[in-house]
Amino acid sequence: MAEEKEPITIKKYANRRLYNTGTSTYVTLEDLAVMVKSGEDFVVYDAKTSEDITRSVLAQIIFEQENKEGQSLLPIAFLRQLIRFYGDSMQMMVPRFLEQSMSSLTSQQGKFREQITQAFGAGGFGSLEDQVRRNMEMFEKTFAMFAPPFARGGKPAAGAAMDEKPASNAGVDALKQQLDEMQKRLDKLGGGKE
Repeated sequence: MAEEKEPITIKKYANRRLYNTGTSTYVTLEDLAVMVKSGEDFVVYDAKTSEDITRSVLAQIIFEQENKEGQSLLPIAFLRQLIRFYGDSMQMMVPRFLEQSMSSLTSQQGKFREQITQAFGAGGFGSLEDQVRRNMEMFEKTFAMFAPPFARGGKPAAGAAMDEKPASNAGVDALKQQLDEMQKRLDKLGGGKE
């Protein structure tokens, strides 16, 4: 059996500084967030009272992350519902339910990443983003082909006659002529005027 490592001890001092006893260095909430993301386990104690304050420090890390622009994970409706559970008879069940939900989400996240890797190769989402970018460039180029020369910033060729139509307008005129001919045939078949 693998021996479970003891969690790293972090002490929080009255001046709100956090001290990592494992590395003998001061750390920030951002450092603790990185530790959580890398799977390192730690416990935070109040240096004066020796009270375990890990929960409040983790909540503070979440608060900091939620305040970063583009980083929020918790929808407002979820936060309101969570607040409603405090003091409610269901309060005892909420932590266990949330733990199971997060375990399930983490498991599904791993499976989803595997599926993305299989579908798009080792690049995963990067390959998908590249494909979307290439499709967008191709769309823009195609769209630009149908734009009139003045919209593209182009100018008529030097020496071209003013009554000469650009190739794209000639194509449009040909389509109009074909539509007119089809309309005449339809009118003829329907007993309409020629």
